[in-house]
Formats: sequence, C-alpha cells, structure tokens
Amino acid sequence: MKRVLLIVGGGIAAYKSCELVRLLTKAGHQVTPVLTKAGEHFVAPMTLGALARSPVYTSLWDLKDEVEMGHIELSRAADFLLVCPATADLLAKMAGGLADDLATTLLLATDKPVVVAPAMNVRMWLHPATQRNVAQLRDDGVRVIEPDEGEMACGEHGPGRLPEPAAIMEWLDAEFLTGQ
Repeated sequence: MKRVLLIVGGGIAAYKSCELVRLLTKAGHQVTPVLTKAGEHFVAPMTLGALARSPVYTSLWDLKDEVEMGHIELSRAADFLLVCPATADLLAKMAGGLADDLATTLLLATDKPVVVAPAMNVRMWLHPATQRNVAQLRDDGVRVIEPDEGEMACGEHGPGRLPEPAAIMEWLDAEFLTGQ
C-alpha cells in the first residue's frame, strides 16, 4: 500500500482525477487529495473526499494544526506526490519555486518524489515557456508523465491531453506502486 498525496490542478481534465482516485483506492492505496482553488471550479471537494475516503485539503489556512506546521507533515506523510492535472500555471509556479497556496507550499516543502501529469491546450503545452518549465522540473528531479495527443475540450488537436486514468495507473504501477 502506498500513500499518495494527490494535488488536483484546475482545468477541464480535473474530472479524470476522480477516476484516478477510484483506481488508486481500489488497488489498496491511500489517497489524500489536495484541491487547488482553480481545481475547485471543476471538481467538488465532496466528490474527491468520498472517492478517497479521506479529508480533502484546499487551503493552507484550513489546516487545523498549521500552528505546528501541518503543511510540512502533510507533505512528508505520503510516499510520493502526484500533480494531476498539472496545468501550465501550476508547472510555472513549481519551476519558479513559488509557494503561494497549499498545493505549491506542499510541493516546495516535500522531501518525497514528485510526479506531474500535465494537461493543457496544445499551444500552451508547446509554448517555449512551458517547455522550459518542464525541463527545469525534470532537472529538479520531478518525474513527468507525458501528455497524450488528441482532440482537446477546446476543439483543437495535438499534444497536451491528460492521459486516461488507466494509463496513468500503468505508469504509476511501473514506477512507484509495485515492488517498492
């Protein structure tokens, strides 16, 4: 059993995080969801919490034990952190070392492996700034699940789609969930 801290970024692909939580918990893993402000526009905390059978964290200031540095403990209680979907904004914040909300603070405070599953419009994914940010994250040791290519919610076609939850599970199984 692995303990996964799942950070759900904003973007239409956030709905796939619900199925990913279901698959992870069905496989016997413990999922602690963290929902960004943007993510809350696409997925309800109650939905993630019910699927994970866990509290959902949304704000640095809501951690009841923040006086005791709860965000540090939360970031280190997991076996790894998974950002899914990782938006261009969240990737940029990570690459720049920003910590202006719970998700980015957890990512900066962790001493555990970090995995990102980017999802965004094809032009955003291919933009030099995004590619630079992803390269920086790789240099920093962040593992990247490559986005799929296909039709996007906006009607455009190309790389940037979040892989299906089953494909993400296969990647996680091969890298983190089994044999460790």
